[in-house]
Amino acid sequence: MNHNPFDWSTGYASRRSPVFARNIVSTSHPLAAQAGLAQLRAGGNAVDAAIAAAAMMTIVEPCSNGLGSDAFCILWDGQALHGLNASGHSPRAWTPEYFRRKYGADVATPPKRGWDSVTVPGAVAGWRALHQRFGKRPFAELLAPAIETAERGYAVPVVVQHKWSAAAALPEVTEQPGFAQAFLRGSGAQGQPNVGERFVFAEAARTLRLIAQTKGEAFYRGEVAAAVAAHAKAHGGAMTEADLAAYLDEGPQWVGTISTRYRGHELHEIPPNGQGIAALIALAMLEHFDVAALPVDSVASQHLQIEAMKLAFADVYRHVADARAMKLTPAQMLDAPYIAARAKLIDPRRAQDFGPGHGPQGGTIYLTAADANGMMVSFIQSNYMGFGSGVVVPGYGVSLQNRGHGFTLDATRANVVAPAKRPFHTIIPAFLTKDGQPVMSFGVMGGDMQPQGHLQTLVRMLDYRQQPQAACDAPRWRFNAGLLNCEPGMSAATVEGLAALGHRVQPFSDSYQDYGAGQFIWRLGDPQVEGYAAASDPRRDGQAAGF
Repeated sequence: MNHNPFDWSTGYASRRSPVFARNIVSTSHPLAAQAGLAQLRAGGNAVDAAIAAAAMMTIVEPCSNGLGSDAFCILWDGQALHGLNASGHSPRAWTPEYFRRKYGADVATPPKRGWDSVTVPGAVAGWRALHQRFGKRPFAELLAPAIETAERGYAVPVVVQHKWSAAAALPEVTEQPGFAQAFLRGSGAQGQPNVGERFVFAEAARTLRLIAQTKGEAFYRGEVAAAVAAHAKAHGGAMTEADLAAYLDEGPQWVGTISTRYRGHELHEIPPNGQGIAALIALAMLEHFDVAALPVDSVASQHLQIEAMKLAFADVYRHVADARAMKLTPAQMLDAPYIAARAKLIDPRRAQDFGPGHGPQGGTIYLTAADANGMMVSFIQSNYMGFGSGVVVPGYGVSLQNRGHGFTLDATRANVVAPAKRPFHTIIPAFLTKDGQPVMSFGVMGGDMQPQGHLQTLVRMLDYRQQPQAACDAPRWRFNAGLLNCEPGMSAATVEGLAALGHRVQPFSDSYQDYGAGQFIWRLGDPQVEGYAAASDPRRDGQAAGF
């Protein structure tokens, strides 16, 4: 089957062109792409490449992810699609009362930073689960490039340095235990490295070696787990060795995918506790409109997409949680008559407020890999909110996510905090199929920008035939906490037109967050013959590379 529907002449201002090859890795850092390609050249498959790239990313983009991250994956193994949820659960001591006793009766959520924002990290267990089921090369070999880079050091690139500097200006991050020791050793004004400065992360190399030697066991039941639990206890955290061991016993979950049809294709997302269902809901509503009849960058086209996204967020923020706690199932939220009724609420002539939402910040890496045998991997891992909790375990370089902040303390919500429960998650890999066959592995990182990025890029590719790099480069909007942010590259006439429809357009002033960053691999046909076309977002330091 040949999937080559694009007008390859379309484009926007960019430093990049699509990459064509039979084996491809696309990431937000070139060293990670090269680590993945090395596994493919050595006889590995796309899963091996993804694990190697993911391990490297914990070293070269610490402002977004680390060894204490969570992860999700969708992969096509050559015959079928699989979904992996490698997000961790809460410590068993966590209840609403635990947080109210510590932070006051009026507290609404667990804190944003510190040990009381940390849930059990799932990424390392996710690497292990992927390798056990699909990997070809020795697990230790996959981590070797990351270990070498951590020990030898690397020159910090432009975008990573910018986001590192933004975090270094936040006392809520820099004052967390272990942070300055790990990440503020550079020559910058606040201790951050400057662009091009060498950063060595020998502590993380030590942990990666232990992970490699034990296939992840030491991280959850062993030396690293003991160090994590001791650090938590010393700084008032609730996480224990038993919490870490219990997660490895339970393991990341193979959960399949949920999907909706759009323009003859099927978009697949990981089921809740993640927000991927927001992209499905929004696109299912857009199926009720002839988007392609509207000019691609017009006010009318963007308005329909924005309103559909707002409706989707209103439902997702109310109902999505750990799947075991949800009162509505994903199938009910995607029910065709319900979607049709929601779509009727969209007024092409004016913006509306469809209900409350929230706007979490991002701090995520997304990567994708595909090989000549047809395996395609869509993988995402994250510390959330940049450096996550800000907590770093001394001597081991484990920087920990702050996913616990995603819980609520409101007992009427499905996402209320409870022992050994997964919080609402923002990170979402995606996958596109047609007639049951693989078409594209892709994702757009960046907090609540992620489903919005999935929506905008897919509309460009499927409604307007824009090739992946063009769809990636095009200016984006971002709906965030009732406000609409528009990227500087968007035409002034479009921005003014959206404001005239009632959208509350506001300049985007957050120095850390932006309009997301994506990686895309589109299957052109037989991987052995036509191969793939890949794109990498110019909003990051990365690249798509192949052979």
